[in-house]
Amino acid sequence: MSQGPITHHPDLTTKAGRKAYKHELRMVAVRPRRAGLLLLAMGMLLALLPLAGIHSVLGWSPRFLGLGAVLLSVPFLIVATVLRGRYQRRKSGQAPSLPH
Repeated sequence: MSQGPITHHPDLTTKAGRKAYKHELRMVAVRPRRAGLLLLAMGMLLALLPLAGIHSVLGWSPRFLGLGAVLLSVPFLIVATVLRGRYQRRKSGQAPSLPH
């Protein structure tokens, strides 16, 4: 199901219009972005655990678990970026580029 361009155009000439547009963009793809950032933060914290003297978490290396969390965060962050880009293209009136 293809959606057409969004007809409401923001007024970027005023400070309030730019602020509203930034807020609007921030609200696009919130869940995948939050999930990706949460996994990324968890991965970085797990990777730092050996520096605090913790060398095993449930029998696994914290660095290995941290690497897994970071790798798992990448698709979420890519999806959030793609969704935001599509939203911006629709907002500007351009047709979204769909894979063939």
